Amino acid sequence: SKMHFIFSNEVVLLFDFWSVHSPAGMALSVVVVLLLAVLYESIKVGKAKLLYQAAVSLSIPTSQLTEETDQDSSGSDSPPVSRTRLRWFFCHFGQSLIHVVQVVIGYFMMLAVMSYNTWIFFGVILGSAVGYYLAYPLLSMV
Repeated sequence: SKMHFIFSNEVVLLFDFWSVHSPAGMALSVVVVLLLAVLYESIKVGKAKLLYQAAVSLSIPTSQLTEETDQDSSGSDSPPVSRTRLRWFFCHFGQSLIHVVQVVIGYFMMLAVMSYNTWIFFGVILGSAVGYYLAYPLLSMV
């Protein structure tokens, strides 16, 4: 395979069935890769937002903490604590799944760029820019 960027309407991306042989196919492929990049940036922002919301919702008020230290004999597995642990587990599990999806999309984009097709490269770069532009203002609306 070529090890330098080329302008071409022919490329095989990621899978055998994603084989491009025409300008229309290349245009469609660039749009798909662009949307993947937008999705990647959106997931990054969504993950940060979820992390913040989880931290806020899982934080236990200090009054509850002092009550629990006063009642050490009642045991640490009182219902509020176990409910909080369960919620923490589900939040963490959800964030882990989102992270895996983010990593997979990130590697797909990297492999698409490694096709050394300049159009695909532009699609990834433009998609990242558009995704960043659209998604990051949402972070301030937490």
